[in-house]
Amino acid sequence: MSSVSSDLVRIAMWSGPRNISTAMMRAWENRSDSTVVDEPLYAHYLSVTGKKHPMTQEVIAAGETDWEKAVEWLTVSALDEGVGIFYQKHMAHHLLPEMGRGWMDRLTNCLLIRDPQEMITSYIVKNDIPEMEDLGIPQLVEVYDRVVERTGAPPPIIDSRDVLENPERVLGLLCEAVGVPFTDSMLAWPVGRRDSDGVWGPHWYDRVEQSTGFHGYRPKGDRVPDQLAGLLEECQACYDRLYSDRLV
Repeated sequence: MSSVSSDLVRIAMWSGPRNISTAMMRAWENRSDSTVVDEPLYAHYLSVTGKKHPMTQEVIAAGETDWEKAVEWLTVSALDEGVGIFYQKHMAHHLLPEMGRGWMDRLTNCLLIRDPQEMITSYIVKNDIPEMEDLGIPQLVEVYDRVVERTGAPPPIIDSRDVLENPERVLGLLCEAVGVPFTDSMLAWPVGRRDSDGVWGPHWYDRVEQSTGFHGYRPKGDRVPDQLAGLLEECQACYDRLYSDRLV
């Protein structure tokens, strides 16, 4: 049986790539009162941009390529009885310019950020040299600005390093910010794949499939190549702005 509850909290967690976004999805899915969705705008993004990602055709075939249909489901869908939280894992770069933005106001928008030096050096291991938009940085700032303009306050922002260093504290702050009780079931989960994982999971989720929780912060010694110094500088300015308003 499905029902629409006025008490349902629809959390849209916006992140850039190469972050702990899938581990965060695991944490929310491990709650007994939550259901999750993995990158519901990915199929539209690939179908419109023509970008060649691993398993592109499989992603497009498995997902919704009409963004308006996708966001209608995200904002007004009925969920199973007893589900109080609809956690949506979003990549910020999936917010393409031609997409409307009004639907976002019906969600509880949150940001998951990561130090841009660590993100860029991780990104270029498996991807081509990125533009700012590929990293979702301008889109994260756009979400931030929209929430501030509409509500007068910044959205809940968490930094991946803070989560890894003290998951119980930061997830507790996040739960408080979105109006749901914290439960320690978010701190550990069973190993393995999930039916909720995107069809691209076999290519990207090998590490998270072996995880059972947040296992601490490990600093990276990699440096951004000199030819990407300008990109790093632009990303850093945006990151610093968001970082100053993070939950601590």
